[in-house]
Amino acid sequence: MTVESAIPAHLTVERTRPRRVPDGYAPPYPSFDAALAAPDGPEHHDRAAGDGEIVTAAYWSDPSVFERWWAAHRETWLGDGVRDGHGRWAEVVRPRVEDHETLFSSLGRPEGVAVLAEGMSGEVQEHAYWGGMRDRIPLSQTDPMLGTGAPVGEQAAGRVRVRPPAGLCLIRSGQDWTDTDGDERRMYLEDVEPVLRSGMEFLRDEGADVGCFANRYLTVEGGERSYGMSWWRSLDALERWSESHPTHLAIFGAAMRYLSTLGPAARLRLYHEVSVLPADGQLFEYVDCRPGTGLMM
Repeated sequence: MTVESAIPAHLTVERTRPRRVPDGYAPPYPSFDAALAAPDGPEHHDRAAGDGEIVTAAYWSDPSVFERWWAAHRETWLGDGVRDGHGRWAEVVRPRVEDHETLFSSLGRPEGVAVLAEGMSGEVQEHAYWGGMRDRIPLSQTDPMLGTGAPVGEQAAGRVRVRPPAGLCLIRSGQDWTDTDGDERRMYLEDVEPVLRSGMEFLRDEGADVGCFANRYLTVEGGERSYGMSWWRSLDALERWSESHPTHLAIFGAAMRYLSTLGPAARLRLYHEVSVLPADGQLFEYVDCRPGTGLMM
């Protein structure tokens, strides 16, 4: 079977920076990349909970449509001045397609931003090796995508606005075990999920030491799905944790044992989406939130 690049033809340029694998690299198993060509308007949202927070992740394909919505509903979303003991926040990103990548272990049930897409790619080449995440981002062909510092908070009257640096990296990485049963379900819930949870709790509690500013581990309402969502100083910091830290190596090892045991019969679905953001493509605002919420830390 022929595999294609995760970077579509219209975004391919002459490389000035090398990939992490040679041109003829052949991945050991298939993955698929979302085609980010969506219709206008907000197309998808999901709702999840974890660690005392309820999180709505909403996706628009047209920034101008989002801006109109945000202008009309910003204060309502943030509580409209009501002080009821509940914190409210908004973390907004406007990634360009050049700054973004997605990856799915299988077809047929898109998550997150991929719900907006008109379709999925064929099998992609840039996966199953350390560094594939970077190589799938079109900007990586010419830009090292370095982080430029730490967020800076400004507080007034219970409201915190955070000014983020350029190069901040956001990852949403999810798993769906809806289709599993029997031994496969037991293996995921007993052998994989506890290791994953431990890694997510490390990033939540000690992530600053490895360049993770904030991490949430959330369970999606209405299904047997979860995802981690974390903010990183840079793509470099996320790569270093992924490639070398014991907590992620434990997650990777548990997942590989699971997948190698089940082979093609595995029905667990995995995905992620990653953005490396310009400073003007981000907005963070927190109202009456507990210390440490999001980038307030």
